[in-house]
This record gives sequence, structure tokens and C-alpha cells, in this order.
Amino acid sequence: MSHEPFDTLAAAWAVGALDGEERAVFERHLADGCDVCEAELRSSAEALAAAARSVPPMIPPSQVKEALLRRITATGSARRETLPPRRLVWAVGSLVAVLAGAGFTATFVATRYEARLGQVAREAAALRASVQRDEAALREQIAVYQGAVDLLRDPATQIVLLRGLGPSPRANGRVIWHPVAGGHLFVANLPAPPPGKAYELWTIGDAAPQPAGVFQVDGSGRGTYRIGPVAGGQPVKVFAVTLEPEGGVPAPTGPMVMASVK
Repeated sequence: MSHEPFDTLAAAWAVGALDGEERAVFERHLADGCDVCEAELRSSAEALAAAARSVPPMIPPSQVKEALLRRITATGSARRETLPPRRLVWAVGSLVAVLAGAGFTATFVATRYEARLGQVAREAAALRASVQRDEAALREQIAVYQGAVDLLRDPATQIVLLRGLGPSPRANGRVIWHPVAGGHLFVANLPAPPPGKAYELWTIGDAAPQPAGVFQVDGSGRGTYRIGPVAGGQPVKVFAVTLEPEGGVPAPTGPMVMASVK
């Protein structure tokens, strides 16, 4: 029988790719004492050992280290002999198993580490965006309150109270109003409008209601809005809030939810 089939089997056996009948045939052949196959296996073992050295070292548990030291002490004075075929078979097989385990462990740890690192990066980005939104909202609130304080320093400024009506009886609010500079609206306990809807503020004088702006409320029912001065400096007798389409309308169409107290 030509030796060529055993050359292929030797290469496959070295990486643990043989099983069943092929494995049995090759191991019987190796047990008969084939110098060519033994040389091939030694070459494969050296190649696998070189590959093993490229894997980052891992510190073994203390009990493993102690067991190895005991074995080295027990066999240190023994004469070094060439491994018989059967022992060579098991040595190469064990090395293949160690390499496979090390490779799997390294891949598993790297994958878990990269996944966790990606998750932490996403969480950090989300937290940073949330903090930036909160900071922007806080700055806006500070600017609104500062503007209201500035208006209150003027004797011409009025504080107008608003109360809830119809679908929002618990709502309340106030307008800090200056007839020339405009003012600020503050509301509380106003339910969030349905999708596609918003609240619209109206100034009412001697003529038809004039739109003063569209606003939303937060999850707690609070909202603020900067009101511009009325065109022509016309006096405002009533402030009112209605529920309107999100973009606002030129004249009231929805239910009135708040109005100033006379």
C-alpha cells in the first residue's frame, strides 16, 4: 500500500480532524512504527507550539502550578527518551485541545469585552445627550424667570391670573404683562395635548382675539411662553388659551381651556 494516504491522514490527525475508522486506521499504522508519520507529527507539534506561543499568556490556577511542579520533580532525574508512537499521539492531541480551548477562550473574552465596551459607549452617549438637553432646558427656564424679574421691576407691569375651564378645571397660571414690552406666560396642571395638537394663547381687547403664540407643556403639566407686545400697543383685557392644531390658527377654533380672571 502506498504511503501517500497516510501523509494526508497525518496532517488531518495533527489538528484533530480525524474520527471513526480513519482515526483507527492511522493510529494502528502509527503504532506499527512509521518514521515518516512520526516526523510529520513532530513537525506539526512544533508548528502548533509556535502558534500557542502567539496566544497571550494566561496565569494558571495555583493548584495546576503545584501539580506540574510535583511531576517535574518526580521525573527530573529520569533519562530523556524519544516518545513512543502512542505517547506522541496523545501529546499532539493534547496540544491541539489546549490550542483550541485557548483560541475559543480568547475569542469569547474578546467578543464579550467588545460588546460590553460598545454598550458602555452607547450608554455614555445617551447620558451625555440627556444632560445636554436638561442643561439647555434649565438655561431656557433661567432666561424666562430672569426676564419676568426684569419686567416686575417696572411699575407698569401687571400680574394677571388664569384659571382652568372646561376639560382642564384644575389648570392654573399667570401672565406677567407689560403693555409695551410684552410678557411671560406660566401655566401648571395643564394636561398634555393630544398628538397633533398644541395650546394657543390669545390676547383679547376691543377687537377680535389675536394669536399670541403656540406652546406645549411638560410631563408635569407645566409650561412657559414668552409673549410679544401687541401690535399697535392696544390694551389687553383678557388672556385666553385654547386647544388648537399644532401649527396654530389665526382665529380660535378649539375649546377654551384657560382664561384670565376678571
